[in-house]
Amino acid sequence: MSQSREIKRRIKSINNTKKITKAMEMVSAAKMRRSVDKVLISREYSNIAWEIVQSIASTDIKYKHPLLRQVKEVKNVAVLAISSNRGLCGGFNSNLGKKLLSACQELDQQKINFECLSFGKKVAHTIRKNNFDIVADFDKPDLLQNITTISPITHLLLNGFIEKKYQKVLLVYTDFVSSLKQEPTVKQLLPLKPAPDDQLGQVQKVGEKDKEKNKQSTKDILEYKFEPSPQAVLDEILPRILEIQIYQAVLESDASEHSARMIAMKNAFSAATDMIDSLTLAYNQARQAAITQEIAEIVAGAAAI
Repeated sequence: MSQSREIKRRIKSINNTKKITKAMEMVSAAKMRRSVDKVLISREYSNIAWEIVQSIASTDIKYKHPLLRQVKEVKNVAVLAISSNRGLCGGFNSNLGKKLLSACQELDQQKINFECLSFGKKVAHTIRKNNFDIVADFDKPDLLQNITTISPITHLLLNGFIEKKYQKVLLVYTDFVSSLKQEPTVKQLLPLKPAPDDQLGQVQKVGEKDKEKNKQSTKDILEYKFEPSPQAVLDEILPRILEIQIYQAVLESDASEHSARMIAMKNAFSAATDMIDSLTLAYNQARQAAITQEIAEIVAGAAAI
């Protein structure tokens, strides 16, 4: 009977866990829908803005903005990593940590000094655990209200690059592809590259791939005229577009986080259900064995009398 009581206690405990994981799955699903809506609304604007920056970088302009200068020798690099504050989201944070470590090890092999900036508690823990230099640890809100939240990050990176403290700025984040797929990605923010670069996000509607094949690149069909002057326009637009890229990366990361957590909680709920079924079978077998033993003892006692 003691075995039956122990199994029954385990069933009750797992049943409570099952209820919690189901509730967390539903909450994560609601957050994921809101996050994905934000990502899809701003993604096209962010990608077109980034394409414009690349086109400007390849244009022969008399005024050379500091962000457009091409660096011949890279000595110091800033690495901005974006993660979540909490766990229970499967391999989301661990996969991002592996991508960050891979990027840092590659820089180390090239004898390039690098400094890390973290936006999220989990990646800050990863950076400290591996004894990397962390110059700034920014508090990440659970709900990103507007772009002003990341303004301090943008100012630090831009000032560091303009003052030549950094010759390159890398962004490490998780790109939202779908609710089932999230890819850790390393993106070069600075210096601005004239060559085509990967855009944030890979979600495309039916028919969009064919449109992309037939669409000419922006730099082939656009000619830029600056009013009142190239300096006034570029001083205003380039920092803004870089800030938008970081903001979009945070949105992509948030959507990936909630998607990963939803899937993880769904898997935990399914595992709890399977475990309860297995324990229920074991409980019934133990109870049946105990009843059979009691009957056998009663029959044996009656035979002895």
